[in-house]
Amino acid sequence: MTDRYGRNIRYLRLSLTDRCNLRCRYCMPAEGVALCTHEDVLRYEEIVQIARAALALGIDTFKLTGGEPLVRRDVPALVSALKALPGTRQVTLTTNGLLLGDQLDALVAAGLDAVNVSLDTLDDAQYHALTRRDYPVAGVLDAVRAAARVLPVKINAVLLPETADQWVPLARLAADPGVDVRFIEQMPIGKGEADPAVSADRLLAALRAVWPDLAPCAERRGNGPAHYYRAAALSGRIGCIDAVSHKFCAACNRLRLTCTGMLRPCLCYDDGVDLRTLLRGGAGPDALQAAIEAAIAAKPEAHCFAACHGSEQTMNTIGG
Repeated sequence: MTDRYGRNIRYLRLSLTDRCNLRCRYCMPAEGVALCTHEDVLRYEEIVQIARAALALGIDTFKLTGGEPLVRRDVPALVSALKALPGTRQVTLTTNGLLLGDQLDALVAAGLDAVNVSLDTLDDAQYHALTRRDYPVAGVLDAVRAAARVLPVKINAVLLPETADQWVPLARLAADPGVDVRFIEQMPIGKGEADPAVSADRLLAALRAVWPDLAPCAERRGNGPAHYYRAAALSGRIGCIDAVSHKFCAACNRLRLTCTGMLRPCLCYDDGVDLRTLLRGGAGPDALQAAIEAAIAAKPEAHCFAACHGSEQTMNTIGG
């Protein structure tokens, strides 16, 4: 389905929970946030109902996010249910990787198509400071390498001022077979709003000091907005998601469903369509489709990060 600006909307991010086993400083405060109750959160069968309605409108790609999606029980069962829907093209997952190793076999058996692993640094002390938890980075890397043997894997690293010395070590992971490394400009949302901006241009200058042949390539490697670069020494690709410095809203293809059932056309704004209330009020497929169409119709032309303070939501609640 196309929106009023001619964009083809075919990608739905599904937040499964607002809970997380980390407390990343740009995502939420150290003490955490007020969490949703069990009753507030969409049940899996409700998510499947929404996905079925979305498929009828041409949305055929689903990304499972959180919080940390794998802290919720039975995620492989949801993957299987989504993959079984007629018309589903792809179901992928974004995770911090801490629970991925234990669930990898079940996720692959359920039909998961790809996984993104969030990892901002390879330095244990820095990882502990950023995440406010004492998990070793080695455990995440083990899960990345295990996943890369059976699935396409992308590492997502947020560009932060204090991790500049980690950009090259992270990029070197793209030398591993099956691994792309993507660097993401931090969006000024929630706790991340106070951080100094780090642009993808600064990143590319640092990487080209090591790989002078790093050059753009026109490959599509997933469903998101990243643009990619290749170098002869890297079997994978380096991706940049630079929504702040190089706005890509004209090609945006996505909607976001929060774990409480709010369908958001753009993460920069707090408005959306309440699908949970519709579902629990007995709405059928036609009403759900109409509500999703309304969200697509309300999708703004562009985000407003340069002119406003962005969403009041914390990133863990919107699947960021």
